[in-house]
Amino acid sequence: MGLSCCIIAQDEGDRIESCILAVKDIVDEVVVVDSGSKDDTVAKCEALGAKVVFHKWDGYGPQKRFAEDCASNDWILNLDADELVTPELAREISALMQAPAGLLPAYRFKQVTVYPGKQRPRLWADYHNYVRLYDRRRVRFRESRVHDTVDTKDFPVGQLQGVAFHFSWRSIAHVRRKLESYTDLQAKELKKSRAAVLARLPIEYPVLFFRYYVLRRNITGGLTGIRITHEIARARTRRLLKIARAQSAASRS
Repeated sequence: MGLSCCIIAQDEGDRIESCILAVKDIVDEVVVVDSGSKDDTVAKCEALGAKVVFHKWDGYGPQKRFAEDCASNDWILNLDADELVTPELAREISALMQAPAGLLPAYRFKQVTVYPGKQRPRLWADYHNYVRLYDRRRVRFRESRVHDTVDTKDFPVGQLQGVAFHFSWRSIAHVRRKLESYTDLQAKELKKSRAAVLARLPIEYPVLFFRYYVLRRNITGGLTGIRITHEIARARTRRLLKIARAQSAASRS
């Protein structure tokens, strides 16, 4: 069963090689959709044999759907440039592709958070559990510019046991920049009433701090866990203000 790995990227020259090398031996091709890198991302991908296609940034969903269309195979392994498939997950995916008769339309696996400067997840690290291995003939990424999730419709979804390591942040400063950029985009797309925004504003920071520090287990991350939790709660509180400003500007226009 042919398998294409699709990656969207921009200025990921410091980490995309590891992403590609971790899957190079279990996929038939690597497709990188670059949205205008100014570093050596493109050169490094091409040196590893990846097919690189330029596509102007149009949001998460549209960018990933474009990558799906560029693939030569219907089975897609979707990765971000900051994700590293572990050997256990690679073996599990490879075994699935060698037994196509029993395949489900889609499979989830966990993307486990790794702190800046670390090589492995902390104790009880938080994770996302998203569909990232799927048959594009039956399921595809949604069109949303904000949310990069696969629409599985009513199809059954399998759960893989192996995990990918998610190196989402290079530093605490990168946490802040990334969240600011993401919440800027969300403020343009999300629709909330002014009353709802004002009601949530006083409690948003403490509620989010508790959620990410205790429920998402950043409590096991020492000082770094506190700093990252603060940046997340701060950025998402600021998101409410951005939404309110965007709505006020729209009402005046």
